Amino acid sequence: MARRQPGKQTTLRSRATLSGIGVHSGRTVAVTVHPAEADTGIMFLRTGCDGRDIEIPADYRYVRPADLCTTVADGEVAVATIEHLMAAFRGAEIDNAIIEIDGGEVPVMDGSAEAFLSCFDQVGVKSLPATRRYIQIERPVRVEVGNSFAEFRPFAGSRIEVEIDFANPLVGRQAIVVDVTPESFRKDLARARTFGFLADVEALWARGLCLGASLDNAIVVGDDRVINPEGLRFTDEFVRHKALDAFGDISLAGAPILGTYRSYRGGHRLNGMAVEALMAETDAWSYVDAPVTRREVGHAPLPAGVAAAAFGPEVS
Repeated sequence: MARRQPGKQTTLRSRATLSGIGVHSGRTVAVTVHPAEADTGIMFLRTGCDGRDIEIPADYRYVRPADLCTTVADGEVAVATIEHLMAAFRGAEIDNAIIEIDGGEVPVMDGSAEAFLSCFDQVGVKSLPATRRYIQIERPVRVEVGNSFAEFRPFAGSRIEVEIDFANPLVGRQAIVVDVTPESFRKDLARARTFGFLADVEALWARGLCLGASLDNAIVVGDDRVINPEGLRFTDEFVRHKALDAFGDISLAGAPILGTYRSYRGGHRLNGMAVEALMAETDAWSYVDAPVTRREVGHAPLPAGVAAAAFGPEVS
């Protein structure tokens, strides 16, 4: 990738295109990611909406509550399943882009963020004259829903801590801690795929969900095994994917976060609630103009007493 100026905002060097199937809609969607000027942020541009093009910022204030994906909307016009693309933007440290999309759902590709990173790599990333702004966590902010919780805590860097806990014997309990840098994002999170249980498929279809899901774009867990013939990319791929989701969801705060985001039995809805709670408590964070402090690269040891299972999605 091209050399960048530390602490400066970035965008793509030229436009990047890709297409694929929406995992929930089952429809083919075309996406063109355009370079954008400094301070644009990440902006979706829905085309073909009764002859109009509608702009929808990738911002927590535009999030529509959902359990199985993250959706932003302006009125009745929405773009769903944005979490993997958003994680790729933040993981690649891309601050500004306009995402032209001709449907209501970002294509799932292989179920991970890898295809989006590859697309960015092909066109390159460039620095812009403006300074990047960060959200620095000053004190803890926590939200709880039943037995689940999510919290932001001060930390000198960008850390994701995710723990999942399933009754399914193939899943069990897993945790992961990642100090996220562009390098660790590629190595530890970007290739982790979305997943689901074979037993839930008919119920999801009845709700009009997962119509585009297949073994090509999701890990499918059967009664006694992972159905995908190639198996898992990581022994703990499920919890890694939930960390990927969380990283994409918290990017909707609008700037890179300097702090720890920790969740237990979380999901998209809880991630969104945590971001909203954080931004509402204006004394809990501040904007700073400084590059991320690099502490350790890669995924850190699990907290004491947490066992890593062979597989592991989580329950919201």
